[in-house]
Amino acid sequence: MSQSILNPLGQPVGLALDGWSAPPSPSRSSLVGRHCRVEPLDPARHAEDLYEATAADVDGRIWTYLSYGPFGSCADLQAWTEAAAASEDHVYFAIVDRADGRASGVASYLRIDPAVGSIEVGSICYPPRLQRTTAATEAMVLMMRNAFRLGYRRYEWKCDRLNAASIAAAQRLGFTFEGVFRQATIFRGRNRDTAWFAIIDRDWEQLRSRYERWLAPDNFDADGVQRESLSSLTAPLVRRRFASW
Repeated sequence: MSQSILNPLGQPVGLALDGWSAPPSPSRSSLVGRHCRVEPLDPARHAEDLYEATAADVDGRIWTYLSYGPFGSCADLQAWTEAAAASEDHVYFAIVDRADGRASGVASYLRIDPAVGSIEVGSICYPPRLQRTTAATEAMVLMMRNAFRLGYRRYEWKCDRLNAASIAAAQRLGFTFEGVFRQATIFRGRNRDTAWFAIIDRDWEQLRSRYERWLAPDNFDADGVQRESLSSLTAPLVRRRFASW
């Protein structure tokens, strides 16, 4: 890409997108990593595993900031997966642990806008079994890598500004904080201020090697404990840190 500084009227303008073309919509196909597979959500294959995984969160903490759940029974979760898998607005995936073949979490692409090259990752549900695992991070990297390979130029992460866990995850992955949309929506009968984060294509070019370095087998000892944290690798590339108000 080249940068135009002034137009013929002497006005400053943005980057000229030489050679860029709109990417395709992401397909419902599997993304395979060393620790996990990110598979298109399939009610018949994934619902029972996902119910077992989410039921382990006895306090219901994972549902506080999600638009779906909790589910009182496997049948209820099955019905949700059927609707989610058929969604035209989201592309839902199950995160499957390669060690045991069980689905242990959910994530999706949403707000997919090929015309401007923007896509969001969201609807992320990480039950206790998936939290703080290498597979949890790898799943996010696989989805991000797929989006940029397709040609998207902006990868978004949005969350309730009160969702400390989601904010910490965005920071750790190297997303740049872009601001808060105050009173952005009404969520479960409550006001929601939405925090916006994003990684753009030129960020990805730098972050990709940091992810590969963190995921490399030699970054973990015999007990699976990381030698170098992902936060320490990505922090120098984040342009604006999240602040309190």
